[in-house]
Amino acid sequence: MELGTTALVATLAAGGGQGWKQIGELLLAFALSSVVGLERQARGKSAGLRTQAIVGTAAALILIVSKYGFGDVLDKQVVVLDPSRVAAQIVSGIGFLGAGIIITRRGAIRGLTTAASVWETAAIGMAAGAGLWLLALVVTALHFVIVLAYTPLGRLVSARGGAEADYTVTYEDGRGVLRDLLSTCTSHSWTVRSLSVVAHHGQGSTDEGTELVTIALSISGTGALGGGAALGGVTGVVHVDAGDADEE
Repeated sequence: MELGTTALVATLAAGGGQGWKQIGELLLAFALSSVVGLERQARGKSAGLRTQAIVGTAAALILIVSKYGFGDVLDKQVVVLDPSRVAAQIVSGIGFLGAGIIITRRGAIRGLTTAASVWETAAIGMAAGAGLWLLALVVTALHFVIVLAYTPLGRLVSARGGAEADYTVTYEDGRGVLRDLLSTCTSHSWTVRSLSVVAHHGQGSTDEGTELVTIALSISGTGALGGGAALGGVTGVVHVDAGDADEE
């Protein structure tokens, strides 16, 4: 154990691309991207706290790998190419992979955190492959801070911020449910941004033969992101689909 600690201290002191300076740069990127993520989360935007933190930390790691990860293979007498260009090509390739993960359903964007984590995993692999093991370990640990600790923090920020939320509500027609839904929004001081009919189901949609109407409802205000329970509690509402913009 003492030998391992001595080796760690020696590695940090020697630098070589994975010293205290680089760890400080990673932590700074982590902190600054988290601040950006908090702002986006409070406003209910798609790329929220976790997504921004992952992207920022991973981008910093990729840059550090590009700067320091190829020094052991460069030789002005023999090697005249720039191996760090490989990093840029990997980033481009992972970008296409991440785009395939992101989907849009009923106006809600899903898969952003997953796409960002794939990009982050690529950066961790690049660091490990370049021999920058300490940086790879640090970013791996930060990943679990983001996805585990930031999830409840993000929900707290969203609940207290004036975020905009989108809901798909299905209710029984002819019972004044829409009026009650709007009244519920007013009682919670939520602003109705938009409201449109998505589908109008025919007779026999329920056991009693009542027609069902599905609407897309967009609201904003304090607690709007957690308004699904209030909307679902309105008499006559059959189903409420709350799209999570930062869905894993």
